[in-house]
Amino acid sequence: MSVVDNRRLPQGASRKAKFFAVIAFTILGFAIAIIGNYAVPQIAFGVTIEDYAIGKFTLNMNGAYRLVLAATAFVYLALGFYSFFDKERRKKYRKRAPFRFAMGMALFVWDLLGTKLLILPQPFFPGPAGIVRAFLMESEFIWQNTLYSLRLFSAGFSIGVIFGVGTGILIGWFPKVYYWLSPVLNVTGVIPAVAWMPFALTLFPTPFVAAVFLIVISVWFPVASLTAMGIQSAPKSLFEVARTLGARTPALVFFVAVPHAMPHIFTGINTASAFAFTTLVMAEMMGQPGGLGYYINASKVWSAYYKVFAAIIVMAILFSLISAVIKLIESKVLRWQKGFLK
Repeated sequence: MSVVDNRRLPQGASRKAKFFAVIAFTILGFAIAIIGNYAVPQIAFGVTIEDYAIGKFTLNMNGAYRLVLAATAFVYLALGFYSFFDKERRKKYRKRAPFRFAMGMALFVWDLLGTKLLILPQPFFPGPAGIVRAFLMESEFIWQNTLYSLRLFSAGFSIGVIFGVGTGILIGWFPKVYYWLSPVLNVTGVIPAVAWMPFALTLFPTPFVAAVFLIVISVWFPVASLTAMGIQSAPKSLFEVARTLGARTPALVFFVAVPHAMPHIFTGINTASAFAFTTLVMAEMMGQPGGLGYYINASKVWSAYYKVFAAIIVMAILFSLISAVIKLIESKVLRWQKGFLK
């Protein structure tokens, strides 16, 4: 039974006291991780703990790691107080409390095995404090590579979505276009985008443009396929009503077929974002002068696996933010679905 189970609390406890117990349980794991990092001595040898100047302050990797844990705990604490005033938010926060506690405990165990005791194979599995060290050493270089990846992703993904939606509308609406383009889409869609890399590097003037082309290819297929499916699945009754009101072909396409296909289009965009990010990293690892994939390759050569993990964490955060932005746009465009679909 969960520590925060309401049945464990006094029957007369107020809703406020119950929810504060949930908040305390949420941040307890991170508090244990902070105390563990501070209290457990560095038993194993071979770990270099250096001081790094951050503005007017000086930090080592353990101090920086504890600050990260404290900042995470503070965010969840603030989120808990914010959720208190809304029933749905309180429900979600309470539901995720055990996972957050487990996450803090997992960080404590990881730090113990990967930093304090060095039980995990080194240098392949550094502790979380060692990963934080990468940001202390070269945060500016990581930031530059992150911006390069974001610029490359934005260019390829946006162009791919535009071409994909345009192709899907043509295939879904015009039978002759479907006849000619559908086989091409089906054949090229099953080929991984990175398989075109030798041709892209030969045909395009710069590695950046070649990588944009590969991302466009990876995005184009799922977006075009699902857009065409959404266009073709529009009920004929909608078009008959629109024609009765005097609508012509452009109006039928853009004011009837495309709005009906919007859920399919966003399904394709969400799927394509994962394909695009995978293609982005692989392209950067195979010939780009920058980016997070390039940073991983450069770090791996020197067996600096703590930097590799740092890049992976940045990738996870970056992709989560991209997915959140897409979901936000989708919720605005498809706001009519709220309360209609689970």
